[in-house]
Amino acid sequence: MEANFKHFNARETLAAAQAWHEFNKKGGKMLVSLAGAMSTAEIGITLAPMIRAGKVHAISSTAANIEEDLFNLCSNKSYKLQPNWRYLTMEDDVKTRNEKYNRVTDTCIPEDVMLDIWSGLRKLWNDAAEKDESYFHWEFFYKLIRSGFFEGKNDVPMERSWVIAACEAGIPIYTPGTEDSTLGNMFSSDVMQGIVKTHGVIRSGTEQFEHLTKWYLENEKDSEIGFFQIGGGIAGDFAMCVVPSIIQDHEIQCKRWRYFCHIGDATTSFGGYSGCPPNEKVTWHKLDPDTVNFTINSDASIVAPLIFEYVLEKDVEEVAKKKTTKIKDSATKKNAEQMPMEVA
Repeated sequence: MEANFKHFNARETLAAAQAWHEFNKKGGKMLVSLAGAMSTAEIGITLAPMIRAGKVHAISSTAANIEEDLFNLCSNKSYKLQPNWRYLTMEDDVKTRNEKYNRVTDTCIPEDVMLDIWSGLRKLWNDAAEKDESYFHWEFFYKLIRSGFFEGKNDVPMERSWVIAACEAGIPIYTPGTEDSTLGNMFSSDVMQGIVKTHGVIRSGTEQFEHLTKWYLENEKDSEIGFFQIGGGIAGDFAMCVVPSIIQDHEIQCKRWRYFCHIGDATTSFGGYSGCPPNEKVTWHKLDPDTVNFTINSDASIVAPLIFEYVLEKDVEEVAKKKTTKIKDSATKKNAEQMPMEVA
């Protein structure tokens, strides 16, 4: 990247990665926003190590991404690829549907993995309902992980799951619009059919926003907080809005987002949030004029892994430098101690 990424989106990609590395060195904390089908694109291969390395401190994700990470974990070998997806006819897709697959661009997810994880979650939903308890959507996934549900079911190494990495790190995964997902639909149907007693088992979006508000206020006391956004939509705007809410609704002064990077292909002139440039966010109290910011108009399935790997490799490089320096200093000191004293 350093040798070749000199111009345009390539230069912006390198600059965003370098700035994240510097942000980390200063003790900054990062929230990552996940939209699109990044989990089906197996973003966990590079995102999970970032979480385990302490580079990611919170996630705002579409509910589809949180479940599709675990679908991939359990059923990757059963996935069917369709490289010529651009040329598929309606009849081709009917055939795929009849084979009980759901297609995401070139990747077809088998329905049975969805049903299997649904059965595991349903038990947890019912248990919570019987005890008159409620939990955030991500907490039910964490309960399922900690119960050992996925042990032995994994088609790929557990280390590739960013949800499991987040569970191990104990960081929150906010899922605004939980109902906009396969398992969210299943939960709703369970309540409607009386299988689960109440919708209240899963805590609401406004409760998630309250949790995020408290998380932000707690962490901005001694750290700057950054925002790394993949795609747009509710996962991005939900999380970013926490700062203007604190400043304007709570009338509490806090630091605005101090690092911002957005990877997407939305066009600003269409008026959508996903195409909103950083300077527009300044008017909404989301960013400051001096917030380090980057906009990369490219394919996130290519760009995000490059940035994650850059940050991780830079850390390894710095650790190696420190070790080398320490060894050299130690050797210099030892040589100095062994040298005979000069006689006046």
